[in-house]
Amino acid sequence: MIEAQNIHKYYDNLHVLKGVSLHIKKSEIVSIVGASGAGKTTLLQILGTLDAFDLTKSKLVINDINIGSLSGKQLAQFRNENLGFIFQFHQLLPEFTALENVCIPAFIKNTPKAQATKRAKELLSFLGLSHREDHKPNELSGGEQQRVAVARALINNPAIILADEPSGNLDTESAENLHNLFFQLRDEFGQTFVIVTHNEELANMADRKLVMQDGVIVE
Repeated sequence: MIEAQNIHKYYDNLHVLKGVSLHIKKSEIVSIVGASGAGKTTLLQILGTLDAFDLTKSKLVINDINIGSLSGKQLAQFRNENLGFIFQFHQLLPEFTALENVCIPAFIKNTPKAQATKRAKELLSFLGLSHREDHKPNELSGGEQQRVAVARALINNPAIILADEPSGNLDTESAENLHNLFFQLRDEFGQTFVIVTHNEELANMADRKLVMQDGVIVE
């Protein structure tokens, strides 16, 4: 599903990732933990094809596709069709309703409006938000906003969900509900999850926990 080999990342003279290698299987939930500055988010962004890496030393294969061989346009299409993203700050567009926010990746994919809307309504219903689909983000609680972001991540049926501190901005109850939701989604839809988190409870729930320190995976 995901195979990263000797991933190096530099920002000018700063060597952020120092030869990270990992293999993540289909439908596996993997957490990545470590102190701030260890390279967790940088690694997640590279796995999500949002950031470049050193092509001379490194290789990244996702779903049997060599990411380093794709053009910018091909990469954008691959990302839209295969990857879903959940962030700490949900990144919902304030001028759009919950339903419209969920539909955006499907519209980018050129999914017909009726089909995208039907799928978005199904996801919001699955997430217990049918009664909130016409509300804008400022009318939703923090937990509701994050569930809308989860629905948006799922709209194109991606094989892989990448989450960066997904519960970091939630109260304890909402965080616990979100954590349980990830496992429910894996069981329902078979997605692979890669989750960067400081939440030890979530990290320990994962099938596998990777610990990063100073740009490498140490365990």
